Amino acid sequence: MADLTLVRTAEDIAQICIAVEHESVNTLSEQTITEMTAILDQLEQDKQIKGLVIYSGKKDCFVAGADVKMLDACDTAEQASTLAATGQTLFARLSKLPYRVVAAIDGSCLGGGLELALACDYRLVSDNTKTRLGLPEVQLGLLPGSGGTQRLVKQIGLSQSLGLILTGKQLHAKAAVKLGLADDMVAQDVLLSTALTMASEPKKVSRRRAKPMATRLMDSFVFKSLVLKQAKKRALSQSKGHYPAIDAILTVLKQRNMSKAGFKLEADQFGQLVMTSQSKSLRRLFFASTAAKKKRKLSEYSQISQVWALGGGLMGGGIAYTCVNQAKVATRIKDINPQGVANALAYGHQILAQKRRRGHLNRVAYDQIINRYSGSLDYQGLNKADLVIEAVFEDLKLKQQMVADVEQYAKPDTIFASNTSSIPIAAIAENAQRPENIIGLHYFSPAEKMPLVEVIPHALTSEQTLNRTLNFAISQGKTPIVVKDEAGFYVNRILAPYINEAARILLAGEQVVKIDTALTDFGFPVGPFRLLDEVGLDVAAKIAPILTQQLGKRFTPPDVFPHLLNDQRLGKKSNKGFYRFDDKKSRQLGDDRVYDVLDIRLNASLSSDDIAWRCVLQMVLEACRCLHQGVVASDEDADVGAVFGIGFPPYLGGPMNMIRQLGAGAILDKCEIFAKLYGERFVVERDIANLINEIAKN
Repeated sequence: MADLTLVRTAEDIAQICIAVEHESVNTLSEQTITEMTAILDQLEQDKQIKGLVIYSGKKDCFVAGADVKMLDACDTAEQASTLAATGQTLFARLSKLPYRVVAAIDGSCLGGGLELALACDYRLVSDNTKTRLGLPEVQLGLLPGSGGTQRLVKQIGLSQSLGLILTGKQLHAKAAVKLGLADDMVAQDVLLSTALTMASEPKKVSRRRAKPMATRLMDSFVFKSLVLKQAKKRALSQSKGHYPAIDAILTVLKQRNMSKAGFKLEADQFGQLVMTSQSKSLRRLFFASTAAKKKRKLSEYSQISQVWALGGGLMGGGIAYTCVNQAKVATRIKDINPQGVANALAYGHQILAQKRRRGHLNRVAYDQIINRYSGSLDYQGLNKADLVIEAVFEDLKLKQQMVADVEQYAKPDTIFASNTSSIPIAAIAENAQRPENIIGLHYFSPAEKMPLVEVIPHALTSEQTLNRTLNFAISQGKTPIVVKDEAGFYVNRILAPYINEAARILLAGEQVVKIDTALTDFGFPVGPFRLLDEVGLDVAAKIAPILTQQLGKRFTPPDVFPHLLNDQRLGKKSNKGFYRFDDKKSRQLGDDRVYDVLDIRLNASLSSDDIAWRCVLQMVLEACRCLHQGVVASDEDADVGAVFGIGFPPYLGGPMNMIRQLGAGAILDKCEIFAKLYGERFVVERDIANLINEIAKN
């Protein structure tokens, strides 16, 4: 079967239905491009056609973008540039058809999909909450190469386009109409019929929406240079210069819009970006995370339709929100305290109310989500639950009691998933009647935002429980990795040596802000001390002894936590930690009183580069040990876990890809230098050195 189907109505309105065979979403592949070319050949010859509508035959997806696999097949920048130029030519032909072309957009319209839509005369979007428009190419280290930089600026102006192209931001339907990216929004069930009516009208579209004076002024030739300069400054403050796509985008946008030179430069820059190490790393991450989100086959009765969340704290509230909003399942929050239930419900309601105010949810969708929530102080009704997610305090006896309570009231096949960050799942399941139903499901804070979850089966967890849990995590919009049931699992295990090294550097006399800045300049979203303040120093202090006891002395933290906790420094939750949280300004400055508490005499002597490398190498070495010991199943899982769980710099693609990108010599030589300067924690074991060499060769 073809991916594209061309039909004609009785009124001579042509329709192209895009439905890529054997795929859940539509992408622009070599086959679809070939088929579109052939269809355009027909349309250009048919003088009876009075209009054209392009729509999707897939649920919740117009076109999700170009097929990224085409880029990996390119051996040279020239080949990649030719791909971009082919797309430009195709969409130019579409734009020049002598009648009105309407894109009927329902669901995701991203990347090449939006470039296709921009080549149409009219863009009609549905009110489906899944309808989103954007150019996310920068997130793969690329720029829109098939005319996107040119047509977007023509449509909404330079200043507005920069905000989309440089960030990859996606707009909901209502926001797209408001910005002028789409022309109108209609109900999902009348999208196609309305589009057919619109296609019968004259080609020229009368757009009454006048751009604000400020926007027109900033888009003028006089201010173009200033706008681009300011955009570069803002972008570099975020990217720290690690992403060449930023410079490439700005270089292309300096050209006169919709000129031959502009299109040619766009294609040329696209080709060069495809060959960069940054884009290759980001594309590898894309494929790895996509593979992780592939659901396992299960029988119909195994589907999860009701969830209980035990614990009404911030984590419980965040987990419950992902259940009702993304997974769309009925969710009951259970706590022993009425205030706990109320707080967790309010947490989700607040997020939803904000979405409602911003127009991301209509009243019907909002009410549907709210109606999935309920609360309880006891276990009445637990016999209907398919999955129970425990998010109570890190106390083994308490968690074991949760297991006993759930097994008393729940169905025989109800899954008990623990959100523990440090306690072995086998220990939690030790006294269980049905240990095969028990698994770890470790979310990261805030649970509604962080993309990763660690799924941790213990020795007796059944395959059915594992697969059901993985599928549910995916339905929550998460990227799951399966990790071994060992202390710290994977993410916290590789994070601990990184944090410990930062603490040693602090105790040696370097400033908190200098250390954090060194790591954010390296590419982390936040520095180690800012991260500790967010997570909570009390939480970190509980995890550290468990790791030391089970994994050895290299996990013993420097003598920092007891002194800070004695001074009531818990981080953000107590308004003081390494930083103060009194007001917006104080949050940017380290709290100098920390140095007195820790008896530190400031003595700056290290370069920012050495600070970053010391911390990062500790994380990379521990990630290699985890891979060697089977804590993670593959180097792809190791990289996905580090990037999506900790924020390891995406341009490096994760610790394993960093080794591959920089070479084994760069890693091992740096470790050897640091071992002589700072001790045995930088000495690389023979097995790990061999693994590093193997990874670098692949």
